[in-house]
Amino acid sequence: MESKIEVISTVKIQHSPDLYKIVDALNRTLKEEDLMFGLALDSENQDKAIFTIYRT
Repeated sequence: MESKIEVISTVKIQHSPDLYKIVDALNRTLKEEDLMFGLALDSENQDKAIFTIYRT
């Protein structure tokens, strides 16, 4: 049984210290819908974050 993770959408946004709280809430709320959310700092600009939505 192979698990595939599909990227649905990626967007670059202004980084904020509380963004992880939104991502955590989305992950907790929508995991049963086979959705997962990610957040990473942009390696080229530390003032930007990359928000990604995945289907698991």
